[in-house]
Amino acid sequence: MNDVLILSTGGTFNKVYNPKTGNLDIDIQNSAVKTVQERWMSQYSYDAIINKDSLDFTDKEREELCEYIRNTYYKKIVIIHGTDTMDLSAKYLAKHITDKCIVFCGAMVPFSIDPIEATANLAMALGYIKNAKNGIYISMNGNAGSFEKIAKDKKAGKFVQI
Repeated sequence: MNDVLILSTGGTFNKVYNPKTGNLDIDIQNSAVKTVQERWMSQYSYDAIINKDSLDFTDKEREELCEYIRNTYYKKIVIIHGTDTMDLSAKYLAKHITDKCIVFCGAMVPFSIDPIEATANLAMALGYIKNAKNGIYISMNGNAGSFEKIAKDKKAGKFVQI
């Protein structure tokens, strides 16, 4: 068994086109992560909670995420999270969890539409966490580091170092 847990919370990474509504909905089956693992990666432990667009996250969901992490025996956790409020969840966890290594990642484009960015972000997060110390990090668009030093540039449509 691997010592890293991939924990999916929803977000664009997991969105799929719904032909009935014309919307991009969160795939609660989390097919994207399963596909990435089957095709390109070693097997990691995996779980999913919340399954929401991060714009719909509340402090209640952040507390649920925090409690899940506190109660798991995993010390290294990659969280797939929506990019719009990834920074808010990272700040929340930084206040409450100091004894684990957590790396947030996600996607600007759903895996179901174009798997390249989502796969690259997840792969980079999994590589980064191997040697990272306890703390909260973001790994997106070729940038990885403390959540305080990586941010979404909404105008450019990507994450950058600040």
